[in-house]
Amino acid sequence: MDGVTRTRVVIVDDHPLFVAGVRAELAEALDVVATATDVDGAVAAIGRERPDVVLLDVHMPGGGGRAVIDAVRRAEVETAFLALSVSDEPTDVIAVIRAGARGYVTKTIAPVDLVDAVERVRGGDAVFSPRLAGFVLDAFREGPEDIDPELGRLTPREREVLRLIARGFAYKECARRLDISPKTVEHHVSSVLRKLQLTSRHQLSRWAADRRLV
Repeated sequence: MDGVTRTRVVIVDDHPLFVAGVRAELAEALDVVATATDVDGAVAAIGRERPDVVLLDVHMPGGGGRAVIDAVRRAEVETAFLALSVSDEPTDVIAVIRAGARGYVTKTIAPVDLVDAVERVRGGDAVFSPRLAGFVLDAFREGPEDIDPELGRLTPREREVLRLIARGFAYKECARRLDISPKTVEHHVSSVLRKLQLTSRHQLSRWAADRRLV
């Protein structure tokens, strides 16, 4: 191992016993530089340690894995995220991949395979548990409205209005670009806010940015 830089990892999960177990399993092959059990602790540890890879649980108090990724991206910290979760629900997988994770594996993964997944993610590969890989490829090929249940509630016209509003266009500008009246734009915006359970244009813009629609 002389001259070989070991991959530096931060483990984030809200179950301390699970964290301890994973740390023990990985210690021989990887350099676990920190652990965290909540979003704030994770963001602080990642900012401090600048790891190569973050092993990240999807569901945690305070916003979960997606909140960690968003906060780290805003802080412009370069690291790769690998989701490690008990959940194999399609919505969980797609949400964290859309947020910026490079892979998603379930907690049934063998320790040797987890080490391999971490190393591959560090190298730039996208890694998924076998049962999830085909689903993820199919889902992204189908398009965002098919893999995001909330976006799927909107009509094609509402999605057009959503993207323009999220880019900062005023109602009159949207109307001119879509060849409809400002009143119709206002109607569509109200409908979008209602369907997405949002209350303002600012929230709408944030929602669209989180899903990389703008």
